[in-house]
Amino acid sequence: METKTFILVHGSWHSAWNWHKVKPLLEQRGHRVYAIDLPGMGRDKTPVNNVTLDVAVNSICSLIDQIEGPVILVGHSKNGIMISQAAEYRHHRIEKLVYLAAYLVPHGKTQREYSMQDTQGVLKPYVDFHPETNSTTLRAEIYREGLYHDCPEDIVELAKVLLGPEPFGTGVTPLNVSDENFGRVPRYYIECTEDRAVTPFIQQKMYTETPCRKVYKMNTSHSPFFSQPRELVAILQDIANEEQP
Repeated sequence: METKTFILVHGSWHSAWNWHKVKPLLEQRGHRVYAIDLPGMGRDKTPVNNVTLDVAVNSICSLIDQIEGPVILVGHSKNGIMISQAAEYRHHRIEKLVYLAAYLVPHGKTQREYSMQDTQGVLKPYVDFHPETNSTTLRAEIYREGLYHDCPEDIVELAKVLLGPEPFGTGVTPLNVSDENFGRVPRYYIECTEDRAVTPFIQQKMYTETPCRKVYKMNTSHSPFFSQPRELVAILQDIANEEQP
């Protein structure tokens, strides 16, 4: 089995711990895996009010520059925007892009524009904006229903102590991507069909407007890395095995 290099990018309010079940399973298959904390999140000490889209994307690009060979970028939820923008800057280093229930947003559009169209998502009433840090937090009472309804109870308890502020500015900054750069990198989408945070409606709208080479479906909540990690890794392996176009 050919060794691949994966960079796993977490979603809103989360951090590298998202991938604590997935990372060892991929490594058991012989792959190199980097699960990162985006700037201002998890153990990264960047002040959250200093985090812009470029700051976050540049952190991914910096990691890519330190790694030998091509990488597969996997982005979850909101931070699909990060892997798209990174592909614009490092298309020659990225083998594939994988969007896991993630925002796949075209040039000139923002993540927030698409989020506002997702009227059936349950999270919005529980999101609090903090103007002093230009960030948001998510109230714990929606964690299970909105993010983890099919996950073990200990995941909900972990989330209560590990989830943190999310930089607001990244989601309202238009993407700057082109067919010549971003468009050259093969895209794959993993739809979560029971998702209550980024609903199937908006997932389908995005991958229809910006087509992907292949769409996979998982009968899970927004967090298959917790509820069905082995099944998710099998899909990632299938994507890794796909011949380059």
